Amino acid sequence: MNIDARSFRVFVEPLMPDLGGGFVAYAPDLQGCVSDGETPDEALHNIYDAIKCWLDAAVERGEIIPDATSTRKFA
Repeated sequence: MNIDARSFRVFVEPLMPDLGGGFVAYAPDLQGCVSDGETPDEALHNIYDAIKCWLDAAVERGEIIPDATSTRKFA
């Protein structure tokens, strides 16, 4: 599989303190693909790992990989 995880749009947002703080990152083009981290950079690094795992699992199951709607953006 030659799909670059960084071609998918991602959002990184702060988590509320009552949810543990830190940051959540998600890829809206890939249903359920979410990760987190203590810092925005850590959350971004972790979401790219999650995207790679999401793509590998989809290929393994024979699912269609959605097109990336755009390059990464930050909210």
